[in-house]
Amino acid sequence: MKIATVLRNDDNTREVARQLTEKIKGSGKISARFVDGTTEQPDLVVSIGGDGTMLEAVHQYGFEPMYVGIHTGHLGFYADWRPDELDQFVAALEDEQYFTVEYPTLDCQLETRDGRTRLKWALNEMVIRNTSLSTLVACVYINGQEFETFRGDGLIVSTPSGSTAYNKAVNGAIVHPSIESIQLSEIASINNQAYRTINSSLVLPKHHQIELIVMNPEIMIGLDREQAVWEDVRSIQCRVGARKIKFARYKRLTFWGRVHNSFISGETLGR
Repeated sequence: MKIATVLRNDDNTREVARQLTEKIKGSGKISARFVDGTTEQPDLVVSIGGDGTMLEAVHQYGFEPMYVGIHTGHLGFYADWRPDELDQFVAALEDEQYFTVEYPTLDCQLETRDGRTRLKWALNEMVIRNTSLSTLVACVYINGQEFETFRGDGLIVSTPSGSTAYNKAVNGAIVHPSIESIQLSEIASINNQAYRTINSSLVLPKHHQIELIVMNPEIMIGLDREQAVWEDVRSIQCRVGARKIKFARYKRLTFWGRVHNSFISGETLGR
């Protein structure tokens, strides 16, 4: 087994990574070596840090490896293990008793006004905002049919796993990852006698598509941890991604258990 690690940039995380590497190399039952991904693709990527570190890992290594997380700060949604559980984690690697969980992704096609297209994807969400103090204006189409014209601070298109991130902060629904869907949520929409939006999150199934026709000459687009200013974007098409991210689960913690642990308490709700 080829293992790669992706670390948050702090001394505590580097120490946890050092201890983990030492324990894995000292195990007589694990046939593994560490790779950096430049010449060889890993079988397993261990993210040590927070949820942001996991997002960095999946964008670095893509869809082929499996992922597992060790959180070294506040409880992460994607991470299963704590630093004081390294011995248990290594024992789980030795036993090779795990199950695979696949999380849907988001595919986005960006088209500029001169006809060029760019394909992007996200595990959590895509966020669009205007770059100035003026309002973002975007016509929302669902399956080719005009739905509304949005005016406000921004729009979020999230995956089920991303529904617990920024989407939740704007009162979007939490969606189980077994439901292959995307969710469109509004950030501070303008609703008055002149302008109206649905002012509610929309959950769309796999075979549906959202198209956002952008009226602003310049917008900020966030895709997971990546943020960039885009000029002359005409439209953004979003749909459930064709590929999924695979996680190796060694603990029988349910999705709702993760939600409970992340937002209500640190105690395990169910397995």
